[in-house]
Amino acid sequence: MAATTTRVVMPQLGESVHEGTISRWLVKPGDRINEFEPMLEVDTDKVNAEVPAPVSGILREILAKEGDTIAAGAEIAVIETSGAQRVRPSEAPTLERAAEPQPPRRDEDGGREHYYSPAVLTVASELKVDLSKVAGTGLGGRVTRKDVQDYAAKATAAGVASQSANAATKRGQGDQVVPLTRARKLIAENMARSKQTIPHAWQTQEVDMSGVVANRNANKVQFQQHERYSLTYLPYVMAAAAAGLREHPMVNSTFNDTEIIVHSDINLGVSVGMEDTLLVPVVRKADSLSLGGLARAVNDLAASARSKQLKADELAGGTFTVNNSGTFGTLFSYSVINPGQTGILTMGAIVERPVAAQGMIGIKPMMYLCFSLDHRVLDGLQASRFLTSVRVWLEAVTVETPIF
Repeated sequence: MAATTTRVVMPQLGESVHEGTISRWLVKPGDRINEFEPMLEVDTDKVNAEVPAPVSGILREILAKEGDTIAAGAEIAVIETSGAQRVRPSEAPTLERAAEPQPPRRDEDGGREHYYSPAVLTVASELKVDLSKVAGTGLGGRVTRKDVQDYAAKATAAGVASQSANAATKRGQGDQVVPLTRARKLIAENMARSKQTIPHAWQTQEVDMSGVVANRNANKVQFQQHERYSLTYLPYVMAAAAAGLREHPMVNSTFNDTEIIVHSDINLGVSVGMEDTLLVPVVRKADSLSLGGLARAVNDLAASARSKQLKADELAGGTFTVNNSGTFGTLFSYSVINPGQTGILTMGAIVERPVAAQGMIGIKPMMYLCFSLDHRVLDGLQASRFLTSVRVWLEAVTVETPIF
């Protein structure tokens, strides 16, 4: 029976992820593989992920080497699915054998073995980094190229590895050149694409957060004791945004040049900023969750993001984004829209200040809500109505508003 083959392609590991770097092949030509078993490990700016085999069969050919950066949808391997005989290692093509991981290097104490991909070995050689001193953050504690670059950058700053000119080179009186990480390059490309293709417009409203502050103060101690993490103001704004999106569905949409797609589900992306990257994990069907449920979802996603344990599908499918720049004391922040969405809502810091109401002046906790919108989809009237709905929802919160 004639053999049939399946071409394996690079998957898209996230909504805004368009390429991935092959960090390690877990199989070699001639190996029999089973459907859904991991074939290789891939690094992107957002996640480290294992790619499973799409079918069962014999791996006949590897088309992309470790360290190669491959576009989503490009072919990376060939699996023979019928009429296949196992290939002896000596019969495998030399190109594919060259892509296999380097031999293991054992720790000096005779402990566990570490496998380093060719890309890691290359960058370690260039930056003069001793890999035995680098802590791995990849799958199973694997050392990635970024781990090596980060180690070299820190060593340079501390004066430990002054030879690492590629990581951070001193020039002139105090000038420093810091190479762009792959994550920073992709973030830059994504943000530039947003500003170049989306005609941004902005609106701001001031919100009296008296009821929200009172509700949080009344519940935060019990919430902390029961849930083991803090009740923040972010879930309140997320709940208000979800209610506003349900009332004004055009805000929960996507513009794709020929039509506007209004999404039925409200999947809120939440910006999580870290030292070297920005992630936007997604809370699905946010309008179905209570304030406590939203707080739990955000806490779980943020913890996964900071420990680099986010799954690819947790970063995909967002229909709108909420950003909390007020955490750092920022009052106004007109954020850049995530491509594929119509808007992003940013909450500023809650600040007590004098406010005139009904002919009297009082001190109230006030917050600015800043709405960045795609002017191709929304006009000023629609945007104002949405923003007003969010403000009215927040100002209607009282001490009695349930958390769960």
